[in-house]
Amino acid sequence: MGYQLGLIGARGYVGQELVRLLDTHPALELAFVASRTAAGRPVKEAVSGVKTSAVFEDVTPQQAAQRDVDAYVLALGNGECRPYVDAIVAARPNAVILDISADHRFVDGWVYGLPELHRKNLQGARRIANPGCYATGAQLALHPLRDVLRGTPAVYGISGYSGAGSTPSPRNNVDALKDNVMPYSLTGHTHEKEISRHLGRPVFFLPHVAGFFRGMVLTISVELDQPLGIPALEQRYWQAYGEEPLIKRQEEAPLPRDAAGHHGVTLGGFAVDEARNHAVVVVTLDNLLKGAATQALQNLNLALGLRELDGIVS
Repeated sequence: MGYQLGLIGARGYVGQELVRLLDTHPALELAFVASRTAAGRPVKEAVSGVKTSAVFEDVTPQQAAQRDVDAYVLALGNGECRPYVDAIVAARPNAVILDISADHRFVDGWVYGLPELHRKNLQGARRIANPGCYATGAQLALHPLRDVLRGTPAVYGISGYSGAGSTPSPRNNVDALKDNVMPYSLTGHTHEKEISRHLGRPVFFLPHVAGFFRGMVLTISVELDQPLGIPALEQRYWQAYGEEPLIKRQEEAPLPRDAAGHHGVTLGGFAVDEARNHAVVVVTLDNLLKGAATQALQNLNLALGLRELDGIVS
């Protein structure tokens, strides 16, 4: 059975990645692609390598709600989704709505879309909040240790500048980032609040942006409430993710350049100071794929009763 999907806000980096994934999906078809600034332009002119004949449209919330589709993806900026959600819920209450922004990650009644941790809740879900990229990596790294954590974990992250979006800013200015790493929002970042809410305990989060385009690395430092050697530490990750196709584990610390263009998450670099009950784990992922578009497609597949990895792996 095939399903029709509307993609709203498709001109940004994440929207483009979703178009590429949906272009070869066996059961999901793009019914319309909305972008006010690109209206009238063929999608395949803006998104390389796709075959779709879709043309970008300027679609109001009310117009979007009248389209005969099974699911909507909102790839809009933070704070921009509410008019679309209100209109769609009123007109098509049974349609799936997946929000890629942060607008619904803190809203009760919306399923938090991290499949490896919330898969059962996503099956048949109709309102899905896609996690942030940093929040995805941090939670997957911390979840297997949640019952032995003491104190507040510290998450040090570096992302490629695509994470800052396509709207010009100092954090995606390639000249400012050349031979450089730029710290920002070092307290109270949205992802710090998001990780803390869904992990169920506070964390410290220290984000940075660097001069590469895509990919990210998180180095996570934790204090444990009991001695735990490296074999026992690694075993926790095997038990948690041994059957997960998009989570890879390795001994050496993963590098962000190796994550670029790949759908999964890599955990590695496990280190322990047993005398101080201190452990470190390193995480990499592609911020545009598993940090956004790949995860969105996992969530859509689960919500619509399809195979979770349809359109992601053959």
